[in-house]
Amino acid sequence: MVIVKIVVIHGQHHKGSTWHITKLLLDRLSSTAEDIKEFYTNDIPHCTGCFTCIIKDEHLCPHRNIVGPIIEAIENADVILIESPTYCLSMSGQLKTFFDHMAYRWLIHRPHPSMKNKIAVAISTTAGAGASKVTKDIKRQMFWLCVGKTYRLDFRVLATNWDEVKPDLKEKINKSVTKTSKKIINSYNSVHPSILSKIMFQVMRSIQKNPWLDVDGEYWIKNNWV
Repeated sequence: MVIVKIVVIHGQHHKGSTWHITKLLLDRLSSTAEDIKEFYTNDIPHCTGCFTCIIKDEHLCPHRNIVGPIIEAIENADVILIESPTYCLSMSGQLKTFFDHMAYRWLIHRPHPSMKNKIAVAISTTAGAGASKVTKDIKRQMFWLCVGKTYRLDFRVLATNWDEVKPDLKEKINKSVTKTSKKIINSYNSVHPSILSKIMFQVMRSIQKNPWLDVDGEYWIKNNWV
């Protein structure tokens, strides 16, 4: 079975163990390049903290020409793969910069209606420690962006590049990737928000009845949420 649309967000140009594991997952999800859109976050400028996307309009962001196509691809995808090598026990600064540009899409502001039906996968590796924290951080971002289901693939590979990873560990990684791919294929078309997501949506809906920002209130009314 072929996944209709997949978007991959790479947290670095570096093609190490994290990149290779992402490619393993892609191979199990889709057989045609037309199904996949890939983006690297290296060239995204730092968010200036101008609040324009939140207070006024996301299309007025000074970096919209760069981040806009990525956000559009995410909103049109069925499955979102987000990967980052572990840098200093956290995600890459480049990936965090991208998430900073997504703030207006958080549940408290203007979540995209389609996100609740998507699956995301957070992927990270480390030579020593921290990969699980990276995938947890990515998963938290996905929660506030209202993604319906997020899986995590994090591994301590005990190596600085993929070629140095021991064969038995690669086999373990392969099995984990295959297991995750099967879960995605079996459920990607029938994803529903978690109970916690539903509770938080109700909380935000009560807030939007008397919104702090008019642009947010109008958005919630437009979507018939309040």
